[in-house]
Amino acid sequence: MNRTIADLAHRMLGRRQEALSSAENRVLASAIEGRTVARDVNTDVSDRQSRGDRIADSIARVGGSWSFIIGFVVFLAAWTSANAVLLGRESFDPYPFIFLNLILSMVAALQAPIIMMAQNRQAQRDRIDAAHDYEVNLKAEIEVMALHEKVDELRRKEIALLREEIAILTAELRDWRAEGRSGATS
Repeated sequence: MNRTIADLAHRMLGRRQEALSSAENRVLASAIEGRTVARDVNTDVSDRQSRGDRIADSIARVGGSWSFIIGFVVFLAAWTSANAVLLGRESFDPYPFIFLNLILSMVAALQAPIIMMAQNRQAQRDRIDAAHDYEVNLKAEIEVMALHEKVDELRRKEIALLREEIAILTAELRDWRAEGRSGATS
């Protein structure tokens, strides 16, 4: 069966080829050529990441972990203990810990945009992944519909053959009955 993208678009999707997106055209072309559309999207995305992107993702991964939070709480407790209790009057950052506030503000000022950049990249990955999922699902639906067409065609052929056999058997039965009647009358 000679299939074209326009034919598949009309039969399977109920639309004209001109109304299809580029992804839908790719999926239909892959269905005609018998090739897969599934691929590892994470590999595609990670191959295109710059060194800065990978560093920012690593910082965001560490900054958003329990180990970072626990480590930072321990650091804060050590800092305040050292400056309030252990060093007494000789502390380098006495209460209200202005230098500690400066450090915390700088960490937050640097960490927030890095985490936002990582979130933006993750959102972009999610969009790419969703588009890929759509292509795979569309291809699966098209293949299922094509299988249904093939099964229906086989069923039609089988029914046609059964009708022919029934017609032959009916004719033979009539002939047999006719012979039986003519033999009984003679």
